[in-house]
Amino acid sequence: MTIAQLTDVSLQFGAHTVLDTVSLTITDRDRLALAGHNGSGKSCLMRIVAGEITPDGGVVARARGRTVAYLPQTGVAPPQLELRGAAERAFAHAHSMQQRRVELEQQLAEHGPRDPHTQALLDEYQELGEALERSGYDTREALIDRVLRGLGFQDSDFARPCYEFSGGWQMRVALARILLEAPDLLLLDEPTNYLDLEARDWLLQFIRTYPGGVVIVSHDRYFLDHCITAVAELFLGRVRRYTGNYTAYREQRRRELEQQREAWERQQLEIERLQRFIARFRYNASKAQLVQSRIKQLEKIERIELPDSLKQVSIRFPAPERSARVVLHAERIAKRYGELPVFQDLSLTLERGEKLALVGPNGSGKSSLLRIIAGKDMGYEGELTHGSGVTRGYFSQDDIERIDSTGTVIEELEAVASYDLQPRLRELLGAFLFSGDEIHKPVEVLSGGERTRVALLKLVLYRHNLLVLDEPTNHLDMHSQEILQSALREYAGTVVFVSHDREFLSGVATKVLEFAPVSPQEPVRSTLYPGDYEYYLWKTDGGTLGQRSQPSAANSGFAAATTNNRARLERKALKAELSRIEREEAEILELVEELEQRRQQFHRELADPNVYSNGALVKPLTEALAQAEHHHEQQMARWQELDARLSEILAELD
Repeated sequence: MTIAQLTDVSLQFGAHTVLDTVSLTITDRDRLALAGHNGSGKSCLMRIVAGEITPDGGVVARARGRTVAYLPQTGVAPPQLELRGAAERAFAHAHSMQQRRVELEQQLAEHGPRDPHTQALLDEYQELGEALERSGYDTREALIDRVLRGLGFQDSDFARPCYEFSGGWQMRVALARILLEAPDLLLLDEPTNYLDLEARDWLLQFIRTYPGGVVIVSHDRYFLDHCITAVAELFLGRVRRYTGNYTAYREQRRRELEQQREAWERQQLEIERLQRFIARFRYNASKAQLVQSRIKQLEKIERIELPDSLKQVSIRFPAPERSARVVLHAERIAKRYGELPVFQDLSLTLERGEKLALVGPNGSGKSSLLRIIAGKDMGYEGELTHGSGVTRGYFSQDDIERIDSTGTVIEELEAVASYDLQPRLRELLGAFLFSGDEIHKPVEVLSGGERTRVALLKLVLYRHNLLVLDEPTNHLDMHSQEILQSALREYAGTVVFVSHDREFLSGVATKVLEFAPVSPQEPVRSTLYPGDYEYYLWKTDGGTLGQRSQPSAANSGFAAATTNNRARLERKALKAELSRIEREEAEILELVEELEQRRQQFHRELADPNVYSNGALVKPLTEALAQAEHHHEQQMARWQELDARLSEILAELD
């Protein structure tokens, strides 16, 4: 059943168009991910569906009697209640329905079976009973326990006031309440941002079996792959729906982007070829007709735009100063908060260039160890030493909130960049998706993802050779995550990081340190796995080393593979011919220009009275001129052949 229908919905902020005639249908069976780069309008679209924003144009229709609940990305105020009481508020509507049923029971007792109002009262009583059964009202105590524990809360937390929890845990309180409300449509904006892997896995299973519709914004690719069945991509204000999980969407989008990029590159070659011809022969009277023809061709070309958010971007962080081979050595490190032990007897050696990932549930001590390594927490036992020449840079989510400069993005980075890096600032900003006027954007108006990118860039501009990163991918869209992942993989320094994103862990980690809680009263047990994240999963889950989930090849037989291979070879041959023709064409045009100059020189000499009055001089000049003109005609004929073949190749590549 359709829950929400958007038709030609538009939304603008000032001169900026966020949504441009968007149409989208959402049903109670949907498992739909909203995709798109930061700022593409995903959260705005969710808020429109939830009724929190009124669009500037279009129609938003919601099914009567169907409920919708929206979890925002940030800004959830903690209720002035204990945790269990806050979760109980999810059943406030059910409480009202139960009270109404009691009232109906009293009214039915007062009316006889022949009373004309009795049937209407019975119908309402039955409808309320069915609604209460769907809400889980009678089993709410068990439901509350299940959801709170699934999201990582301990029994000892149930009586704690919500305001005592950190911001991340308060978001879990809000998520628990929305899940317990059991609306017909769940709208979840980055629900995994503050969840550890265990809580993410629990939420994933919850969503897969949820009886209503679900729309999710998330940058966790693994999470999306295992719980969604379709993707709606917001791009340049429009929306397009793709069937399948997130990997299927990415593969289809990759092919589309590759085709778009190839078409753009071919068009650039064509434009360059036409412009080169026009520039060479613009002032040549004999080529006036050809020049005008090329100008008209150039004007008729419908330019292909390749948006910055879809361009392939790679970045190398500035090279750090070289450190000693052993970057840090920890011997029997222990950490406790009051009488509560976190971990103890933790020993570790980290060498230059290694990328160490810390994994384990929230509260197991990962962030505590990061703060110790970064020198932010000196309240620990044991011995921690750093190698010669080691400089530490530390990133946490708190750094995002501390970026409160009144300056612009470029000014924020200019203030910390060394003299030799100043010329590279625009390049680095562009690689982190700040381009054009965006580099002059005031820092105070940046989104969470933009602030994260600025904080990370500031960190690498200091050229630290040991980066300590606590959840660096939170608030980053997937494009930004891929850029950061690639940069860290190529980074010459050493990295210690915490992330709950499996793709990021797989792409960066060369070692894994696991924190495994034993009990609330005992310190965490830590185990070092001297391999990448795939190795860690193999060792802990009993999988097969190097085995990754791949799409089934059942539908792609040998014939299809052979056909695809032949097509690739043919395209490769066409591109090689294209390059050869372009080289020959450039050589011919240079020769044509040289012949033009020689012809003009011969004409000037023949116009000299001292020459045309002397027959002995005229004859060789006339022969040379005729030879040059013949050679010129030959080259122009060959150029026209090449020009025709170029057009054929470009058409075949389309």
